[in-house]
Amino acid sequence: MSGSTLIDRAEVADGYRAGRTLPIRVELVRQLKRRRTLVMGGILFALPFVLLIAFQVGGDPGGGNAGVTLMDTATVSGANFAAVNLFASAGFLLVVPVALFCGDTVASEASWSSLRYLLAAPVPRARLLWSKLVVGLSLSLAAMVLLPVVALAVGTAAYGWGPLELPTGGSLSAGLAAQRLAITVAYIFVSQLVTAALAFWLSTKTDAPLGAVGGAVGLTIVGNVLDQVTALGDWRDFLPAHWQYAWLDTVRPRLEWSDMIQGTSISITYALVLFALAFRGFARKDVVS
Repeated sequence: MSGSTLIDRAEVADGYRAGRTLPIRVELVRQLKRRRTLVMGGILFALPFVLLIAFQVGGDPGGGNAGVTLMDTATVSGANFAAVNLFASAGFLLVVPVALFCGDTVASEASWSSLRYLLAAPVPRARLLWSKLVVGLSLSLAAMVLLPVVALAVGTAAYGWGPLELPTGGSLSAGLAAQRLAITVAYIFVSQLVTAALAFWLSTKTDAPLGAVGGAVGLTIVGNVLDQVTALGDWRDFLPAHWQYAWLDTVRPRLEWSDMIQGTSISITYALVLFALAFRGFARKDVVS
C-alpha cells in the first residue's frame, strides 16, 4: 500500500487526531528558517534605504514635473515616504513574496521527495494544504506589513514625523495617515489573493517550485499587460489587475470605497475558485514524490 493511500484510513491509531497533525506553529517555524524567507525579508527591509539613498542623490523628487504626483511628495514626511514605498512596490515587487510563499510551499515538499512521507505520517491532505496555505498567506501579509513599517521608520528619521501631504492638495493628520496606510496594506493584501491562490494551485500541480512561482508571477504580469489594452473596454473590469491601484483613493481628502470594494470582490471571487481547485485536485492526486 502506497504512502498516499494510508491517509485515507479513518482510523490509524489510538489517540490519533487529524487536527493535531502538522501544527501551523511547526510549519511556520520551518518556513521562517528557510533561506528564501530570510532573503525576501532582507530585500523588503532594504528597499526603503535604497529609495532614501536615491532621493538623497537625485535631489527633489518633484523637480522637473509639471504636475504633483504621490512620488513627488516622498520627502515631505515619514508618512509620505511610506506611501511612496508602497506605490513603488505594489505593482510587481510585492507580487514576488506572495507567489514565493504560496507557490513554493507544496511543490518544494514534492521536489524534496518528502511530500509522500508527510501524507504517510499520516497527515490528512486537506490538513496539510490548510497548514501550508495559512502559513503562506501569513508570511505574505508579514512581507506587506514589513515594508511600510520600515519605510515609516526610515522616512520619519530622515524627513520627520508629520502629516501626510496629498498630491491633490491638503493633508491628513499623522493619526489619520496611519489609518489610511493600514487600509492601503489591507487592500494590497486582498488584491494579491489572486496571485496567492494561483501560485498555491500551481504548487499542487507540479513538483517544480520555480514553475509554480514563475507561473504565478508570469500570469500576473500578463494580467497587467491585458489591463493596458484599452480595446478590451469594459472587459478589463473583470481583471484583478484593473483594480490593483484602487488603494490610491486612500490618499485623497475624502476616502472613496467604491473601487476598492469592487476590486476586493473580484479578487476574492477568483481566489476562492483557485483555492477550491487546489484542494479538490490535491485530494485526488496520486502522490509519488
